[in-house]
Amino acid sequence: MLPYTTTAEAEAFLGRPLTALETLWLHYSAAKSDYFLYCHNILFLFVVFSVVPVFYLLLELVFSKTHRYKIQPKVKLSVSQSFGCYRDVMRMFFLIVGPLQLISYPSIKMIGIRTSLPLPSIGKIVSQLVVYFLIEDYSNYWIHRLLHCKWGYEKIHRVHHEYTAPIGFAAPYAHWAEVLILGIPSFLGPAMVPGHMITFWLWIALRQIEAIETHSGYDFPWTPTKYIPFYGGAEYHDYHHYVGGQSQSNFASVFTYCDYIYGTDKGYRYQKRLLKQLKEGVKSTSSQNGGSYVTSTADLKSD
Repeated sequence: MLPYTTTAEAEAFLGRPLTALETLWLHYSAAKSDYFLYCHNILFLFVVFSVVPVFYLLLELVFSKTHRYKIQPKVKLSVSQSFGCYRDVMRMFFLIVGPLQLISYPSIKMIGIRTSLPLPSIGKIVSQLVVYFLIEDYSNYWIHRLLHCKWGYEKIHRVHHEYTAPIGFAAPYAHWAEVLILGIPSFLGPAMVPGHMITFWLWIALRQIEAIETHSGYDFPWTPTKYIPFYGGAEYHDYHHYVGGQSQSNFASVFTYCDYIYGTDKGYRYQKRLLKQLKEGVKSTSSQNGGSYVTSTADLKSD
């Protein structure tokens, strides 16, 4: 809860006029406890888990022209199967994720996530989010790699790999123990570089939206994430699911540099080279025969 309730008090505290966004924040948060503000995460996660994957479900059911961008085009899930996955995710949400959010507030206060004015600048928010993504990606890489050892996979991680062709709803689909374990990398960034509650909200929402895109099963050439350096994306992570439990490749959650540095992307890079050679061979044969047959990387992968 803010130590002031009016604009005049806030401006006297800061020694300057409030910005428009700071005025909105003051009016919204002044009379609300920090705990109540923190618990907004539960609502944000519910909305992200429920709404964002529907976009990809609509592509699957309605917009057939987008199917050429499917990474595994021969795999099709029914509406009931998709919503069955959503039902399981929501069960885990209400039994594990939600209660965990409710009881983890003391740790947020301990590391110094603040709700006070002034609000952070856009530059500071962006720089902190970049740090959070880098820290989460590196720590998640090693935890994910450990979960692919024999015991970790058979007892815990195999649940997430039930979807060998991942869909958006399956991004948070996992064993309850994995949900708890992978909460650690998500918390490390804010713990090491604490910021404002708004930054924390954005981090939680953006990380889950990114995970849904990565598990979407679609690789669009125009997606903005294509312009992020070292970003993995859906095709990169789809390979990890396609190989399944035996996969020792593409462990990173967001970027590709960890897999490259530690040599755990060799299978993926070999497959990419092979598919490129096959595609070039098909085009060459078609050209020589005067035909018009064209195939896609997705078609080659699915054979």
